[in-house]
Amino acid sequence: MAPSLLLPTEESQLYSPPVVKQAPKSGVEGVASLEAHAPAGSNLSFSSPSTSANGSGNGHATHGSTNGNGVSAGQRQEQFVTSQTLLEQSRSFASSNAGTNGTSKQPNILYIMADQMAAPLLKMNNPDSVIKTPNLDKLAETGVVFSSAYCNSPLCAPSRFTMVSGQLPSKIGGYDNASVLNPDVPTYAHYLRREGYETVLAGKMHFIGPDQLHGFENRLTSDIYPGDLGWTVNWDKPEERQEWYHNMASVMQAGPCVRSNQLDYDEDVMYKSSQYLYDWARQDPNTRRPFALTVSLTHPHDPYTMTRDYWDRYEGVDIPLPKIHIDREDQDPHSQRLMKTVDLWANPIPEEAAIRARRAYFGACSFVDDQIGKLVQILKNCYLDENTIIVFSGDHGDMLGERDLWYKMSWFENSARVPMIINYPSKFAPKRVTESVSTMDLLPTFVDLANGDASAILPIDGKTLYNYLVSDEPGKDEVFGEYMGEGTVTPVYMIRRGPWKYTTSLVDPPQLFNLVDDPQELVNLAGSSKHVQTFAAFEAEAKKKWDFAAIHQDALAAQRRRQLCWSALQIGRKETWDYQPPGVEKDRYIRSHIPLDDLERRARFPVVDHLGREKSATASHHGIAGAAGE
Repeated sequence: MAPSLLLPTEESQLYSPPVVKQAPKSGVEGVASLEAHAPAGSNLSFSSPSTSANGSGNGHATHGSTNGNGVSAGQRQEQFVTSQTLLEQSRSFASSNAGTNGTSKQPNILYIMADQMAAPLLKMNNPDSVIKTPNLDKLAETGVVFSSAYCNSPLCAPSRFTMVSGQLPSKIGGYDNASVLNPDVPTYAHYLRREGYETVLAGKMHFIGPDQLHGFENRLTSDIYPGDLGWTVNWDKPEERQEWYHNMASVMQAGPCVRSNQLDYDEDVMYKSSQYLYDWARQDPNTRRPFALTVSLTHPHDPYTMTRDYWDRYEGVDIPLPKIHIDREDQDPHSQRLMKTVDLWANPIPEEAAIRARRAYFGACSFVDDQIGKLVQILKNCYLDENTIIVFSGDHGDMLGERDLWYKMSWFENSARVPMIINYPSKFAPKRVTESVSTMDLLPTFVDLANGDASAILPIDGKTLYNYLVSDEPGKDEVFGEYMGEGTVTPVYMIRRGPWKYTTSLVDPPQLFNLVDDPQELVNLAGSSKHVQTFAAFEAEAKKKWDFAAIHQDALAAQRRRQLCWSALQIGRKETWDYQPPGVEKDRYIRSHIPLDDLERRARFPVVDHLGREKSATASHHGIAGAAGE
């Protein structure tokens, strides 16, 4: 980097160098002379950047001239800086967000997602958990934990569509894993991009259709699942198992592996995400914008398999079996349909297989935890940690054998609850929020975290969680959910408020659980004489909020349209919607068409001087030749 970027003006809030009339003849402990570190024969000016309220610099190096705040080569003997000051200035350079669109007041946002991670099983929510997640635990310890966070649809694509848009599935046509999210639906990526952020996606988002960006400026990887209409649910043939449905092979074949499709994918996601952060740190802080990077991992989603090193982490650990066993004849109607959907009805799982599956799943959770640790360490290494908000959550959970159910698709706790942490210790004190919130609330929360214009948000269903971060006042304690994916014959709705969870549909008996008194959801109070008023209030609210018949017809019509189109698209030439990241090799490494300044900026981070000293005042992106003006 240019030396001027390391030295603030006299008006700088970080450092106002004292004017020394005569430089000491010998070295002074803790003080570095600028003259001592200047390369021989150089004619560098240490002109100062203008410094914003948070210390971010916008200055440029000058050669042989000064401005009102600058220091010429002839004056540099008269100014000294401490090593600590230099380190702080280097960090300020690395973490600066100043740019043409973003402002220095905007923090970076790193949003990490896990897939199918059951919140009730994690140590952050269950101190007795045997799942080893030290990095996640640290984030929870120093962040704001939402211990009653839910998805709004317990299936990948509908949950993610609701999360990115802040709207319930029925509002945006996000019915199942082959629903198309229309390109005119604003997402948090659109809003953050309008606020000056570089919005970047690495990993899974399950977008369906030709628009595979939905507001993200850059997408670093392809998706792990198809972006076409092939996984459309068919309510016209509810008893017909589709070939793409889950089955129990993931459980019966669970165990250690050398490689898997999921590992191939997540390692690519991590490589591209890590490289993005390194590249961002090496960009010119005068032109780069703050980043909003979403890193979406596919683990611990089934298949339940993990490499031997993670499998061995649980050697000798007493892997707990599911706590609740319910015979298939005693299951509620929706759960019975799910058992048939995943081919579990006539294929009960032996305990030995359940233990293998859970052990592999626990190992996959530890794998995700290690990736979180790697990303956090990169932020620290690049001096970005103090100006980056870390958000962690997921799309849904996994029943993992509880109630004799596997995978998701249910409103029971293991399936519907998700982890959620917002970590920014410099601004938000660690705390635990017990009120019920949902991933649908993240869009307006992101806008508030970015110091954005919340009034510009079009009507959505989500509510900002920002007040929870800065206040201990009670707030929103409410979640609405809709599920229309496989295993349904009509939408299944959910309301979560206070101690209550209520579910209903056109065809299934309603359910009402008090999760304080009955956390295992074993006693359905819908028919209880002691809870008539509560139940009647939920019934009336659901009928007022949702037009059951109309939503059913809309979903069914969408299924039929997509099935017709999909059958036609199987004939003749096939056009894929699966996202293909643009090739970047022509613009990487050393290329003749890349400006020298850009190449030098990529060469090394942090920058050092001609003697390899990181904290030196003459640390520069340029080597000795460049520093000498050659």
